[in-house]
Amino acid sequence: MQAWKEYQEKNKDKFLNELLELLRIPSISSNSANKEDMRRCAEAVKKSLLEAGATTATVYETAGHPVVYGEKIIDPSKPTVLVYGHYDVQPPDPLNLWHSGPFEPVIKDGKVYARGSADDKGQFYMHVKALEVLTQSNSQTTNIKFLIEGEEEVGSPNLGDFVASHKDLLKCDVILISDTAMISMENPSIDIGVRGLAYIQVEVTAANRDLHSGVYGGAVANPITILAQMIASCHDANNHITIPGFYNDVIEPGQEERNLMAQAPYSEDEYKKDLGVEELWGEKGFTTNERTGIRPTLELNGIWGGYTGEGAKTVLPSKAYAKISARLVPNQSSENITELLLNYFRKIAPTSVTVHAENLHGGEPYMTPIDSLAYQAAAKAIETTFGKKPVPVRGGGSIPICTILERELGVKIVFMGFGLDSDNLHSPNEKFDLANFYKGIETIPYFHQYFAELNKA
Repeated sequence: MQAWKEYQEKNKDKFLNELLELLRIPSISSNSANKEDMRRCAEAVKKSLLEAGATTATVYETAGHPVVYGEKIIDPSKPTVLVYGHYDVQPPDPLNLWHSGPFEPVIKDGKVYARGSADDKGQFYMHVKALEVLTQSNSQTTNIKFLIEGEEEVGSPNLGDFVASHKDLLKCDVILISDTAMISMENPSIDIGVRGLAYIQVEVTAANRDLHSGVYGGAVANPITILAQMIASCHDANNHITIPGFYNDVIEPGQEERNLMAQAPYSEDEYKKDLGVEELWGEKGFTTNERTGIRPTLELNGIWGGYTGEGAKTVLPSKAYAKISARLVPNQSSENITELLLNYFRKIAPTSVTVHAENLHGGEPYMTPIDSLAYQAAAKAIETTFGKKPVPVRGGGSIPICTILERELGVKIVFMGFGLDSDNLHSPNEKFDLANFYKGIETIPYFHQYFAELNKA
């Protein structure tokens, strides 16, 4: 609608400046030192919802970080859309690899660089501004609710309890999430599923203290060496995961879905160039898109131990640690895979060391039906603003709360992400293209219009 476009164009600088203010808050949910920043960010989200047109907005306490809820109900008889997002962000480490401060947003080459710019502050804020566009043009066609949490990056440990105890508050007809990516602005896509997650930490201990590597080297096990050997045993020469039972519940994709995925635009040369690698690595027998969407994976997220400071220190460390995550696909269970991983590392450890393995967090894989009214509304909205039908794809990331939201509220989820895989999510120099940010604000009102229309048909 012309009114939407005119209002957005008139206020685009205001929209961006508001986002930059949100990005300046270091809302790192995994770091206890940022507890007050988390609360400050929750209050900022509440304020932005009210200023955008929400009739009510509240910061709710949980056993962890707060949840922000807001709504604008225009007519109880009309369909209700619940927008889910998260205001917490990943830690910015390693800081020395950032070209600018992670919480000092910088605009460069049409992109905003800051932690949380694409994951997920920039993306959920598109919905806040879309509400403002609808409010100011008096053209809202659905009831809109917001559920913006502060613990997604640590597995949403308290959101399930909040949702279960606030079902009436969160009652809706569909859940709309922008926390995913699309292929490109030239080739828009919609994620029809996300992978699950099992995330563990392993601690290997040898001697009861750090030792002199000359005096004791060769006589006592080095826990870093042992841990490296244990990790290396998890894959075979074909990069197939060797942990017994890991693939037992995997639903193998049919040839029809694999053919559909093959139609998505993809250039291996561009992919490698963007990542700065000479050769790709992955499970034999599957394409890159299949490896990152329909296949489970096991990755080492961090490993440390011994001396890592400047200069030399010839130490034989007492302990070594690793953080390890598995991305899961239907029909895998995060609980089952977590136990499988924990038991595997405990079992294969030689008697020269002891192993302590613990669960950090996890979540289930999720698939959304492409024949739902919500998916049709999302696809039609994207086609309207991009001029091209979106390609259905499977996302490689995880949104742990999805299965809990569907189970507790009894409705389906549709993903409408406007980020890009190249946005450096969870990495230094995270970015969000301003063109994508503005395109999201332009597109989202059409989703509400089409979802209302399809529910009338």
